[in-house]
Amino acid sequence: MSVNVEFRDLKEIRYKEAWDYQEVLFKELLDAKRNDVTSNNYLLFCEHNPVFTLGKSGSESNLLMNETFLGQKGIEFFKINRGGDITYHGPGQIVGYPILDLEQFQMGVKQYIHALEEVIIKCLESYGVKSERLEGATGVWLDTDKPTARKICAIGVKASRYVSMHGFAFNINTDLNHYSYINPCGFTDKSVTSLQQELGREIDFEEAKARVKEAFIEVFGMQF
Repeated sequence: MSVNVEFRDLKEIRYKEAWDYQEVLFKELLDAKRNDVTSNNYLLFCEHNPVFTLGKSGSESNLLMNETFLGQKGIEFFKINRGGDITYHGPGQIVGYPILDLEQFQMGVKQYIHALEEVIIKCLESYGVKSERLEGATGVWLDTDKPTARKICAIGVKASRYVSMHGFAFNINTDLNHYSYINPCGFTDKSVTSLQQELGREIDFEEAKARVKEAFIEVFGMQF
């Protein structure tokens, strides 16, 4: 099965601007479904300015700094309508927003999150990095059975009538110091990593995006 998807690389874009754009495409798909019309599916890639986002089920206590401090550091903060707790977005991170009619992919929401994780696992495999899922937590992790368990990709989505928005944040050349200002995804006992940190070298960012796209084709059967 192959489903047509329109890919758009938004490059560097402020978080709120990308969120508003997602909402427009999300509404387009929802309206099409209500009217029983076939609509486009979209996959957006982008890179954000430093920003913390808190999901609707998250606790603001996981933000360890006040907004005055964040302002001095040039970091924005948004409470948003996805699942999950608090996470960080910033330069050197591939942020992906699939705006998809999951029914066209014959997927429920749980299957969809599993498939997003699989995309990142396959991409990391192509770099020789072994990653996995951690029971009871979304996202993609390394060394889950060790005290050094660490997350390399956060996932948080919203779905309505099986139309998805929000998505994943995959650390490539990300400045990991920003994670010290939060309890990432609500965890106090696990750390965060990046592909750069795991391989000990700066990663070609465009090549990394291409590999993630390839993994989407393999896992979802997308045709761009």
